Amino acid sequence: MKNEGIEGTERFESPEKGRGLLAVRHFAVGELVFACPAYSYVLTVNERGAHCEHCFTRKEDLFKCGKCKQAHYCNVDCQRGDWPMHKLECVAMCAYGENWCPSETVRLVARIIVKQRVTTERTLSERLLLLKEFESHLDKMDNEKQEMNQADIAALRYFYSKHISDLPDEQALTELFTQVNCNGFTIEDEELSHLGSAVFPDVALMNHSCDPNVIVTYKGTVAEVRAVQEINPGEEICDSYIDLLYPTEDRRERLLDSYFFSCQCTECTSRSKDKAKMEIRKLSAPPEAEEISSMVCYAKNVIEEFRRAKHYKTPSELLEMCELSLEKMGAIFADTNVYMLHMMYQAMGVCLYMQDWDGAMSYGEKIVQPYSVHYPVYSLNVSSMYLKLGRLYLGLEKKTQGVKALKKALRIMEVAHGKDHHYVAEVQREIMEQK
Repeated sequence: MKNEGIEGTERFESPEKGRGLLAVRHFAVGELVFACPAYSYVLTVNERGAHCEHCFTRKEDLFKCGKCKQAHYCNVDCQRGDWPMHKLECVAMCAYGENWCPSETVRLVARIIVKQRVTTERTLSERLLLLKEFESHLDKMDNEKQEMNQADIAALRYFYSKHISDLPDEQALTELFTQVNCNGFTIEDEELSHLGSAVFPDVALMNHSCDPNVIVTYKGTVAEVRAVQEINPGEEICDSYIDLLYPTEDRRERLLDSYFFSCQCTECTSRSKDKAKMEIRKLSAPPEAEEISSMVCYAKNVIEEFRRAKHYKTPSELLEMCELSLEKMGAIFADTNVYMLHMMYQAMGVCLYMQDWDGAMSYGEKIVQPYSVHYPVYSLNVSSMYLKLGRLYLGLEKKTQGVKALKKALRIMEVAHGKDHHYVAEVQREIMEQK
């Protein structure tokens, strides 16, 4: 296809940020700015059997691929549609058996390589930005990132060299992996559960803001970009690359580490939410600045330690870790402090996994109101928390509270996902069933 652009927008060059996306007409809150099909995508292994490998539809009674018995599909049409990509893995999964374990990134890159070989023209995913134009930031990679890259390349060669003839050379693979790591997206459901990974070139054109005027949601394997603020002609269209819960310094560190730029958006320069996000417990003798700084350091360390511990500790050990850290931080931090909320959220997740519904509900109730303060008005983090709480309440036969929470989730979802989204229809049905 020719470069037809995206109606209502144009690609432009920002003196400070480089290329980006500009509005050339007005967009109202909740309006679809544009949709972008995935250039390439892969369903996460953990969702096999629950979602169709091709269209990501969530349904029961999916049928298995007759060869590998791993991939699941809605019907024959979905299986045929996925075969050009699935055949890459199908034979290999049969050959390697339980030893088949490439990372999601490796699987995605393998599919991109195959797609690039058979696709010669600009795709519907690249109306404004070609995948080959992705920034790689190779010159900014530290030793740790370079080593991770090398491990991914080795895994790609190990699992795919028999099935992809003439893999690109080392330099080309290094660049492709860094491009995907800097520009890839995780596809998530309405509760922000991870469904898979994908590249959406036109979506990747947008620059970051900690006060974004659009939000990205997913309808199957299509990314939809909707306005969450009024956007006027001549204004830049920006989404958020990261979780916006944390204070300015944390966000800047994350953006610099993952995307190699220092954010200068209005939220970062004004730091308007930092005081509320770092709320200190009201004590008769306020803590010294040094004590607060020390506790922030502890909080960051325990967050990283918990992330690693999820791979080897039992759920009960993880819950104990959350409780002990909350007790220690609670000596200085208020319950609304974002570091407290982070560990509460982790504790809630563990409780859900352990089917401790009352424990999960207790944590959710402490989280949801501060989330509404710390996050933007139309935040998926807030809507997903109301959804989880609403469904917990209904499961525990707290009908009134359940319906109330679901309605709050719905108000956000109708803007973020659009009123015609199947997730919105599901929540509406859940509410109607309680009448």
